[in-house]
Amino acid sequence: MITVNLYYKGINKNALAFAKEMEASGIADAIRSEKGNLRYEYFQPIDDPETVLLIDSWTDQAAIDAHHASPMMKQLADLRDKYDLHMTMERFVSDKYESDEKYLRR
Repeated sequence: MITVNLYYKGINKNALAFAKEMEASGIADAIRSEKGNLRYEYFQPIDDPETVLLIDSWTDQAAIDAHHASPMMKQLADLRDKYDLHMTMERFVSDKYESDEKYLRR
């Protein structure tokens, strides 16, 4: 699995408005239904009202490439421009490390 953390930053709570419009417009649900999408969720840091975090997980790079080639990427880019957002990114490739399980409370 590949997970991308995208941090959307703006002013005047534009990042939150962007995330709300992504949800209300159906674009987020359309992305969630794409082949290979495992997670597409927005979060907001408690101490930073001008940032929204998107956690976006995919089965593999081919699924991400197909997503980037999809028509909804233009819609997403147009919304980013509408809200004048800037982004930073972190990318993670998951592995299963069994010894970490002992630290999880289920």
